[in-house]
Amino acid sequence: MSETMTEKVKVTDSNDQLQQLDKNYDPAKIESKWYEFWEEKQCFAADPEAEGDPFSMVIPPPNVTGSLHMGHALNNLLQDILARYHRQQGRNVLWMPGTDHAGIATQNVVEKQLAAEGLGRHDVGREKFIERVWQWREESGGTIINQLKRLGSSCDWKRERFTMDAGLSTAVREVFVSLYEDGLIYQGDYIINWCPRCHTALSDLEVEFEEHNDGKLWDLEYPLADGLGSIIVSTTRPETMLGDTAVAVNGSDERYRDMIGKEVLLPLMNRKIPIVADNYVDSEFGSGAVKITPAHDANDFEVGSRHQLEIIKVMDEAGVMNDNAGPYVGLTREECRKQVVADLAKLNLLPAIKDYQHNVGHCYRCQTIIEPYLSNQWFVKIKPLADQAMAAVRNGDTRIIPQNWEKTYFNWMENIRDWCVSRQIW
Repeated sequence: MSETMTEKVKVTDSNDQLQQLDKNYDPAKIESKWYEFWEEKQCFAADPEAEGDPFSMVIPPPNVTGSLHMGHALNNLLQDILARYHRQQGRNVLWMPGTDHAGIATQNVVEKQLAAEGLGRHDVGREKFIERVWQWREESGGTIINQLKRLGSSCDWKRERFTMDAGLSTAVREVFVSLYEDGLIYQGDYIINWCPRCHTALSDLEVEFEEHNDGKLWDLEYPLADGLGSIIVSTTRPETMLGDTAVAVNGSDERYRDMIGKEVLLPLMNRKIPIVADNYVDSEFGSGAVKITPAHDANDFEVGSRHQLEIIKVMDEAGVMNDNAGPYVGLTREECRKQVVADLAKLNLLPAIKDYQHNVGHCYRCQTIIEPYLSNQWFVKIKPLADQAMAAVRNGDTRIIPQNWEKTYFNWMENIRDWCVSRQIW
């Protein structure tokens, strides 16, 4: 166009009135205008009485505490394409919106508000705390919804729901009981991921692993109870030795074959514990012998179950050593680690300390190091569900593209653990 083009161009609308068209497209101005128009005219509203085949989907509810990120943008873009496509096909479309109460995250937000007032949640009590959660949701919980609207998401916003709504809470209980009656939900004592700060269980997917380059691998020397030698175990968590109930070796490891069945005297606690053979042990790791603490390690729990070992918890839910920790009661797990290492060194039972790089699990909300912890929780029985999911891929009902990812999928499904679904939140 000519360089003498003015900043505004005159155009004629259908009523022959002159309007001013901006030279440059301003998305913020244009998009907000038309989105308000769409909402006002209820262009996205589903009508139960309308003609056309129904098409409905529920938005995967974003966390009410969150902000929009690239994953939300991609996810909701694909759903919006489906909703708009089917509307153009004449179908009666409902795209159901809502937000998730994000229990742990929301509790953290409200607890921070209380802390600013010099209070804790126990000071106000659960009923008042829940009132504060609802108050916060009314004042600040709409951020991500407004962001979705700015994206242009064509949800039926007048139907927006929140996962703490009475109707949804009732639906959750209904599904929970149904799954329990079908044998897919059960309660039991198992090792779970425990956050000592949030005081709640977490699922495996809620644990974020972070590489620690400053880790240590301690070699601890356990004397044989008969006084005829000792065995060295390797560990990254010496404080948990206070709850050891066995030492395990691989049955095919010639170095320890004659020790299987004997007992060692657990240092610092003066408790006799057995040496057991278990194929779980990797002969190449460390000394080839490992301490078994069934109450504080998932793999140790499995070993303990196979060998019917005693289970001793030496920490409480805050990560503080309890009465079973003997002279270390009252210490935090970090303080206890330092003291145990120092005491073993004084007894000449700490032959080696090596630098060790490993991944350590953290709470996805507060970043506290997770404690593997024996606890009574509710679980979803995963194997029957995983078997059906794998069968769907094998018989072609479900396709994975590209196909080479099937191997990863099957590996994940074949090794998946039962899913801990209970949370200790207010």
